[in-house]
Amino acid sequence: MSGSIGFIGLGVMGEPICRNLLRKSGRAVLVFDLAAEPLARIAADGATVAKSVADVVGGSETIFLCLPSARHVMSVFENILPAIKRGQTVIDLGTSDVGQTRSFAKQLADKGALWIDAPIARTRQAAQDGTLSVMVGASAEQFAVVEPLIRHFATDVTLCGGTGAGQVTKILNNMVLFETVNALAEAVALAKHNGVDPKLLLETLSKGSADSFALRNHGMKAIVAREFPLRAFSTEYAMKDLSYALELGAQAGLNLRGAALMREMFQETIDKGMGDAYFPVIAKLIDPSGFPQ
Repeated sequence: MSGSIGFIGLGVMGEPICRNLLRKSGRAVLVFDLAAEPLARIAADGATVAKSVADVVGGSETIFLCLPSARHVMSVFENILPAIKRGQTVIDLGTSDVGQTRSFAKQLADKGALWIDAPIARTRQAAQDGTLSVMVGASAEQFAVVEPLIRHFATDVTLCGGTGAGQVTKILNNMVLFETVNALAEAVALAKHNGVDPKLLLETLSKGSADSFALRNHGMKAIVAREFPLRAFSTEYAMKDLSYALELGAQAGLNLRGAALMREMFQETIDKGMGDAYFPVIAKLIDPSGFPQ
């Protein structure tokens, strides 16, 4: 168990992250997922497959979670808590509710263990390349211990503050991203209806003050390309993350009108049967005529 890594959740992002840890950390890696296919692939690369969450906890010093939502994290946490021992660390790479994160941290602290929120940002390609951005909620001392491990799959690792600060930062990152993608979708629709090529539009905007990661990735590779794959960051998941931002806004007594509008758009997109599609699919909502069936 000494120095070993546990990894729970081998989905779109989790599998390549785990593979980077396996290849670069020099440590034994114990993995668990409900799906057989990613388990087989990661085992072929040298990981050991565990039979349960409790087995991962029992055989690992540091346990990474890469799960789709707070609901999934809650389910796994219920199996982690009875098995966790003093000195172990759990690092949550997903985007989760801030209050839940702080509750988990307290419950583990009562057992002498550590919960660190470290939500990831950027694309699946970045996960494969080991160039993710990670926002960490921890003390400076805790951060110093976990940062070297995180850098096996991330090039930007930021200590955002104490427990929960990583989640707050990631939630706000996503809120800004969603609103930016909406603006891009509106711009592309207006360009098409006024005789300007959408690809040329975004390439030109990328040379000026409207440039952004969202433009170069979500705008060019999804909206202009008309590519909204199902195994990507779905509208359902985007809605989940946006709800966390609106909850934080309500707690602070702030009226987040842009975020509230995005919630309406996401809900309408979901209602139209596009909840599983990559979230820039909201472009179809803005300009249905631009996406003939």
